[in-house]
Amino acid sequence: MTKISLRAIADQLPRAWNSTVVGQAAGANVKVLRMDDAAYPDESHDFDEALLVLDGCMRLALQGQVTEVNAGEVFICLLYTSPSPRDS
Repeated sequence: MTKISLRAIADQLPRAWNSTVVGQAAGANVKVLRMDDAAYPDESHDFDEALLVLDGCMRLALQGQVTEVNAGEVFICLLYTSPSPRDS
């Protein structure tokens, strides 16, 4: 078992919006990334993902709705949905 500081890893990343794998759990990659205020292009994946916010607020546009995910909250995005971070 390994203890990992997600904030420390995110702070050390060279660029916003580029994730790094910090481990695996139940066959899934656990990734960390640092966000900034820039909008990010729409994306979809062929896997479910959990988006955990440590600091600040992430605004996601999903199926025409904007959802705010605040520090300490997690958003579960199911297979083939396309969340996109929004700055407004």
